[in-house]
Amino acid sequence: MVTETKTRKIEPDITVVEISGTLHLGNTLIHTETAIKRMIDDGVRKLIVDISGLNYIDSAGIGLLVSCAGQIHEAGGKMRIVGARGVVAKSFEVVKIALVVPLDGDVEAACRNIGA
Repeated sequence: MVTETKTRKIEPDITVVEISGTLHLGNTLIHTETAIKRMIDDGVRKLIVDISGLNYIDSAGIGLLVSCAGQIHEAGGKMRIVGARGVVAKSFEVVKIALVVPLDGDVEAACRNIGA
């Protein structure tokens, strides 16, 4: 399955990146990481990554999320991940990603929590 990403804004200052399909080692992962890191470099400080449409993630995909969370934290911002389910949620449990990046059930919850 192909990886697709969409970006949208929630006023006043929250950016949502939706990632669907699969997120694994390869050119698409590199492109996705570059795009997210560019947003952070351009001033995004509240980022929600919606993975509710993601069916598979490997260690490289998890590394991308952790790396982006580290970059936005260093820039004084916050990042949350929403919508993990199935094998993606299981992978997150195994690596304990919630210790590094907060997880929420949906975008609305993340919007409430990102300002807190």
